[in-house]
Parts: sequence; structure tokens; C-alpha cells
Amino acid sequence: MKIYVVSGLGADFKVLEKIEFPKHHEVVFIEWLIPHQNEEFSDYVKRMAEKIDDSEPFYLVGYSFGGIMVQEINRLKPAKKVVILGSIKSDKEKSRLIKAGQITKIPKVLPVTFFNERTTNMYSVVRKFFDPRNPKVLQYFRVRDPYYLKWSIEKISDWKFEENPDVVQILADRDIVFPIKNSKPDYVIKGGSHLFPITKFKEVASILKGVLG
Repeated sequence: MKIYVVSGLGADFKVLEKIEFPKHHEVVFIEWLIPHQNEEFSDYVKRMAEKIDDSEPFYLVGYSFGGIMVQEINRLKPAKKVVILGSIKSDKEKSRLIKAGQITKIPKVLPVTFFNERTTNMYSVVRKFFDPRNPKVLQYFRVRDPYYLKWSIEKISDWKFEENPDVVQILADRDIVFPIKNSKPDYVIKGGSHLFPITKFKEVASILKGVLG
């Protein structure tokens, strides 16, 4: 069976490359697309979902923003199981920072030029979506298109979703992006930050082996 995987905001497969997925399944990484100008989130989700063959059963796994994405994809193409890593099940679990962005509309007001290479390197835009204490964080941050970054942060801020109890949620107890106090995860990674798929990959692999079989 195929496991379709979507990584975090601006990240590629390298964030998850240390995780040993169940060997009898085929892992397919879905890369982020650059959104069209003023593209609706629902239309973007449809484009991402085009890469999934739903003629046979499959699993969905998403990390961070990818966790939000796979839950949206699941509405169009239902998976046998959905697992989210370092992500949230509903808008009720958003952090204060993300809720502030939704209320103030700051992500919408900021110009695309604000999301440039220099800003990215200074962490001033994306550091809350990673672990600022990890000196190697930028090696996982590959998709740096300014419009993609601005658009994505807007969509995370505005995201509204009713919790699906069947979604399996894995959170770290030291995550500053999606604080565990706002959620009731199925599995907790002790001592992990938002980058726990890198630092605690053995624990993650063990959980996935049990959940995905």
C-alpha cells in the first residue's frame, strides 16, 4: 500500500528522511506546489490531491502544514488512515501566535517582498514554524518562493476545520509551533521540539509501524 507524505511549510522530504516507514509499504512524497495568484485554498488542495491514486487504498501522513494539507486532501480522497506529525486537528488547536495572525490579518497585509531570502535567513518569518534552537534548520527549508510563503502563512492563519476523531495525531511536548496544551494527541514525543521527526525519528518510526502496520 502507498503512503503519501506531505512535509512542512517550505520543507521537502529531508525533514522526514530519517524516519523508517514500514518497509512493506511504498512511500510517495508529494512536493509543495507554488500557488497561483490569489488561488483559493480549496483549489490548491485539489491540485495537491491530483498526485494521489485513489483507485486503491492508501495512507496519508503530513508534517506541520503538511498535516493540515493531508486532512484537507482526505476530504476529497479518503485515506485508509491519516496521521499528522507536529500538526493540529482543528482550528481550535491553533497557538496564540497563529490566532493573532488570523485576527489582525497581518499575513495578508505584509507585501510579498517581505518574504525574501534575507528575511528567511534571519528566521523573522518562518522561525516559529521550525525550531530556532536548531542551527541546521535552514537545510530543511527548501521551498523559498516569496509568494508561496506569504500565501501559506495566510492559509494557516485562516484555516478552519472540524476535528476528525479518526485522524492520528503525534505531537512533541516541547513544540512551540503547535503547543501540546492546546491538543489531546494520540501519541506524545517526550523531549521533542517541532523538529521531532529529525531528532526523535526512531520514536516516530515505532509509532508509525504500529499505526500503519
